[in-house]
Amino acid sequence: MDIMQTSDSSHHGIVENSPYRIPYDRHAEGGQLGASWYFSRKEIEENSLSRRDGIDLKKESYLRKSYCTFLQDLGMRLKVPQVTIATAIVFCHRFFLRQSHAKNDRRTIATVCMFLAGKVEETPRPLKDVILLSYEIIHKKDPAAVQRIKQKEVYEQQKELILLGERVVLVTLGFDLNVNHPYKPLVEAIKIFKVAQNALAQVAWNFVNDGYAKITLPHYK
Repeated sequence: MDIMQTSDSSHHGIVENSPYRIPYDRHAEGGQLGASWYFSRKEIEENSLSRRDGIDLKKESYLRKSYCTFLQDLGMRLKVPQVTIATAIVFCHRFFLRQSHAKNDRRTIATVCMFLAGKVEETPRPLKDVILLSYEIIHKKDPAAVQRIKQKEVYEQQKELILLGERVVLVTLGFDLNVNHPYKPLVEAIKIFKVAQNALAQVAWNFVNDGYAKITLPHYK
């Protein structure tokens, strides 16, 4: 089940004639989706589907950081809480543990994950807002993009892509949308140890946020 990769300049980010197939999930126990999200370092770094498609670890790390930065920007523009952004990032990490970067556009998947995370964290944003802001970020170097996405045909194509992508993400994740974030334990620890210095608390908070850009934070065992 792939969302075909497109170049940054082709079709203005619109995927045409995208084939969808039920994915082969090598991680799921007993061939079932929705298995544990903890993997060995070797599974993450050496045996990813992206690696099989010729994407080395350095390139995959770049792509991962790229969609994390994209989601942070999109989340801030949508004015969603940090926990929603973090959930979207985790969804993206999980998706690309089971799918290849070579066959799926990372920013399309990230947009889908933000839309989905908003609903999961009960901070939903209108699909139209998600699509418009995402499109503007992706094509920020193109002054005509803001007007182009407002065209009915272009918008409807993007809408169809995101809604179809949502189904792809859900199936790939095995409909497992549970995410345990470290924010709550962090806040509790700060209270228990009476960390009064705002600066220290902020450093700890930033450390957690930075960790989301590394797939090992929620997935490495």
